Amino acid sequence: MIGNLSNQLLEALLETIPVEFSVLDENDKVVAWNKHDTRIFKRPKSVIGKDVRNCHPKKSLDKVETILKEMKENKRDSARFWIDLSIQPDLPKQKILIEYYALRDKNKRYIGCLEATKNITELQSIKGEKRLLD
Repeated sequence: MIGNLSNQLLEALLETIPVEFSVLDENDKVVAWNKHDTRIFKRPKSVIGKDVRNCHPKKSLDKVETILKEMKENKRDSARFWIDLSIQPDLPKQKILIEYYALRDKNKRYIGCLEATKNITELQSIKGEKRLLD
């Protein structure tokens, strides 16, 4: 990264970016997440320090494990998928984009994983152009 951010500015940035994320360390432990009160996939604060396998439905667990294994083996840097999900009762399902990114140090050694989630339903309807301040 170029430049320096104060802790206050960094925290504000991480809470403001239009994506919710979770961070895993190299041992697959959940170490942090943002947007705690507005997350699509909510989890209790007690998950901090726990194995990520405790945060996923059993039906997707083998896929999560494969992604993490391949990242650790330098066979994969990212994974992207999307699902249709009911976020609120009595509302149409929303299109949710989920991406995993390997976190690597300057020597390309795996040090963790970033899971980024975004509701892209509204983005799918964008047509044409909208210029700055239009």
